Amino acid sequence: MPITQITRRRLIAAGAAGLMAAGLVAPARAAGIAPTPSMRGGANNYLKGAPIVDRIGGGGFRMTGSVRRAGDGAPLSGIRIQIWAHTTEGHERDAHSHGATLTDANGEFVMDMPQIVPAFGQPHGHLAYDDDIGGQGFETVFLRPVMDSARDATLAAHFVLKPI
Repeated sequence: MPITQITRRRLIAAGAAGLMAAGLVAPARAAGIAPTPSMRGGANNYLKGAPIVDRIGGGGFRMTGSVRRAGDGAPLSGIRIQIWAHTTEGHERDAHSHGATLTDANGEFVMDMPQIVPAFGQPHGHLAYDDDIGGQGFETVFLRPVMDSARDATLAAHFVLKPI
């Protein structure tokens, strides 16, 4: 196989995918990814041990997100994430407004739930990774992402967990 000189023109023509396939460029590795800090107000109305459910209430709204390991950014599967919010079907303090789900092989999670409505002036959700449930070896993190609009039908939250 002849050795081909890499010129600027060939680099642009091949693109990163072509060069990686030829073994000329290594993909970028996530290094030094900082852990997600807990957010103020994230633990409000947290109910330890909320059950793992397929959905919360009647649905109509979708909470999504991902969970990765601090440092290398590797996706974490089987991580328990609890979700709760003030919705069209109940307040965030109501047990029926809470549920938990597990991340898939790609470290991603999805939970269908009732539409989130404003509480204290802002539509927001609550999510938690709590190492006290399941003892998976990472520091507890509480998130409280705020929606851009009460009309939004989705909200995403992403965790980067720090090993204990």
